[in-house]
Amino acid sequence: MLSYRRAALISAAMAFALTACGRLTVMPPPEGEPVILKPAELVTTWTDADGGTLTLKQDGTFVADKICIAVAWYEELAWSGTGTWKHGSNKEQSFLDVSFDADHPEVRGRESDAYSALKQGKALKLWAAIGDPDNDYPNCVLTSQAS
Repeated sequence: MLSYRRAALISAAMAFALTACGRLTVMPPPEGEPVILKPAELVTTWTDADGGTLTLKQDGTFVADKICIAVAWYEELAWSGTGTWKHGSNKEQSFLDVSFDADHPEVRGRESDAYSALKQGKALKLWAAIGDPDNDYPNCVLTSQAS
């Protein structure tokens, strides 16, 4: 009986230690409900927490000034430039893909991970996870007011 308790305690201690070494879940999405947006609803200026802006134009182009992006596990990259955007949706939520005209200076490539659309009250949000999902990096969130 004593060896069973001892084995159980050792197993519990090992599970706790392994959990302390890394997260078992990824950062949750920001508050809000998934929403389907029409392309015309995306045509506005979106702002991130650090004052970066993404202005989506009706012709499918954009201008970005130091917006937060998520690119292949890199931490908190900001990107400025121009490019094109595409809108997509599933049955519950819209997605926004942006493709810059030039590669990011720190990362090969012109595309960031897709932003997912949320609505919280009158605020619309576009968000993407940033960095390694096992760490507590904040999500990249761009906001705009619903009309």
